[in-house]
Amino acid sequence: MQPSDEELVTAYLEEDDEQAFRRLVERHQDRIFGYLMGMVKDRAVANDLFQETFERVIKAMQGQRGSYDPQGQWLSWVMSIARNAAIDHTRRQKKWKEVPQDEDDGRSFWDTLEDDSPYADEQLHRAEQREWLDEHIEELAPEQREVLLLRQETDLTFREIAELQDVSINTALGRMRYALKNLRKMMGADETALVGTLDAA
Repeated sequence: MQPSDEELVTAYLEEDDEQAFRRLVERHQDRIFGYLMGMVKDRAVANDLFQETFERVIKAMQGQRGSYDPQGQWLSWVMSIARNAAIDHTRRQKKWKEVPQDEDDGRSFWDTLEDDSPYADEQLHRAEQREWLDEHIEELAPEQREVLLLRQETDLTFREIAELQDVSINTALGRMRYALKNLRKMMGADETALVGTLDAA
């Protein structure tokens, strides 16, 4: 049976068990990095923010008056630190949108997490869908985009997301609802434009 996050945290805090901390990081690194990648859309920046996040995490957990509450959820706490790191970055850039695109290989971070090996045409279709989704998520209002990313990448509950964003649960739910509604509108607009192009041809 795998130890819980809190058991690993206790082992790290009380026994200085570095292996326990590494297991915590390995367990959640894809979620945390995926969220940061979705926020900044730049692999190098996301890597820097990921490192910065865990530097802050270690400092807070090791401090005599660390900000980590043992009664809380470790992942939610770390996500609040990652979110602050991303917000600090976007403030320095003085914008939420039009950040540099990932130029490593044309794929988003989510694509690298695919485990199966579909046929080439199916893989291409998935890549096109992922590219479409990435582009349109970028067009959402920042608060809507963040709720969508938090749900998609980290599986946080709406209560946890509301706490991170310092809003009510209803507001968090509303932002998610509008994000999905706006994505559907974008999909409809794309389909209309495609039909118009085909008709003109």
